[in-house]
Amino acid sequence: MSATTTDAVGTNRWYLSTAPILRALVHLCVPMAAAMIVGAVYNVINAGFIGSQHDTALLAAITFGTPLLGLVMAIGGVFGVGGGALISRLLGGSEHDAAKAGEIKHVSSFAVWGAVITGVIAGAAGLLLLRPLVTLLGADSAAVPATREYVAVMLAFVPVLAAGFCLEQLVRAEGAARQAMIGLILSTVANIVFDVVFILVLHWGVGGAALATGLANAVMVGYFAYWLTRNSEHVSLAPRWFTLRSDVVQPVFGVGVGELLQSAFMIVTVLVLNNLASAYGDGPLAAMGVAVRIAQVPEFLIMGVTLGVLPLFAYAYGKGDRARLNSAVRAAAITVGTVMLVFCGSVFLFREQVLSAFSSDRAVLTIGVTILVAQLVATVANGFAGLITSLFQAAGLAKPAIIMSMAQGVLFIPIVLLGNLWYGLPGIIWALTVTEGLVFLVGLGIWFASRNTISRGLAEGSPERAEAVLEEAAA
Repeated sequence: MSATTTDAVGTNRWYLSTAPILRALVHLCVPMAAAMIVGAVYNVINAGFIGSQHDTALLAAITFGTPLLGLVMAIGGVFGVGGGALISRLLGGSEHDAAKAGEIKHVSSFAVWGAVITGVIAGAAGLLLLRPLVTLLGADSAAVPATREYVAVMLAFVPVLAAGFCLEQLVRAEGAARQAMIGLILSTVANIVFDVVFILVLHWGVGGAALATGLANAVMVGYFAYWLTRNSEHVSLAPRWFTLRSDVVQPVFGVGVGELLQSAFMIVTVLVLNNLASAYGDGPLAAMGVAVRIAQVPEFLIMGVTLGVLPLFAYAYGKGDRARLNSAVRAAAITVGTVMLVFCGSVFLFREQVLSAFSSDRAVLTIGVTILVAQLVATVANGFAGLITSLFQAAGLAKPAIIMSMAQGVLFIPIVLLGNLWYGLPGIIWALTVTEGLVFLVGLGIWFASRNTISRGLAEGSPERAEAVLEEAAA
């Protein structure tokens, strides 16, 4: 590596290891939030490209295919989030035991190639079962051809999409948040360029949109692979380092499976919510769609903190630096609270004015205000619950991380069904808020029930010790 490259890598490591906590949070979280907001803006632009074709079936096809895309990204999350957390812990532990740095090659190779292989299997299975899959996604007769076209192209790119998400997490694991942001923004720009060519120029419709997404992710994979190969001292993407050793596979899957379960439950949650709300007409559905998009702004900022801070937590845990870990948790919690107070408070105070910018329908505005308030309250609880989940993932505490990932889906379905039965539309609107509040209390209970003993386990750098403590506390 060149002197410039070495300096850059050393700077990223400094942010994880010894930088003032606030500087570390800004370095890790701001690029994460910025990339998420850019992605959200792109989703709007992409819908505009498809909408310019003046065919409702094309827009419907993208909507029906969205859950599949989320599940595909979750495959990358299994290997990327689990592998990234383990890599950050090993980097922290290498400050006291240099041998741990050598394990990172095995972890990174397993994560990347595991994501690719699983993506190939999932994509091939999806293509073989394309017809029933399109039906399962809910496409009606008018939208079936476009949905089939969109889903088929996306399935062909599953290995690329999974590898892209996985590589992003590995880049973040080394503290290179700015490079991760560059890769995501580069993918977004490439996607827009491909959209213009395939949709506006060649008129390939949803097939062109799916092809644009796949190729844009291929660009991102190329950038991340190039950056890691040139700049990372420990990460290796070479297949020769691939291993199925239990000390690599178990920690990666222990944390990563929670991501898959969370995505699966999220898809079920959206499907159940949409089906129940549709019984009350188009007005509530439209209002719900508008309110969700408005609430996404503070939600993405909060997710930028809760996801961006994970490598900092994991590094401090692996290093055995309890003081830095505690400081990072406090600072992240204060940051989440501040974002909520400023942005959620502002949106709440001007909720009617904000909603009126999206719709002039009085019925939509009336119900939209209630839905927006419910969404904002849910965002508050979700922010702190996400922070607790990131802490469990960073420490490699598989069972608590899985519990937190599953809790929302497990609790939401009975709550929304009972809410609809007992209270009608208001019960549906507030179901997610109640669920998020309960999930936060579950996480808080797991953490506080054994925080002192867990701290001792963290200081020893032993996830197994902390897991045992949590099992004792649960009993």
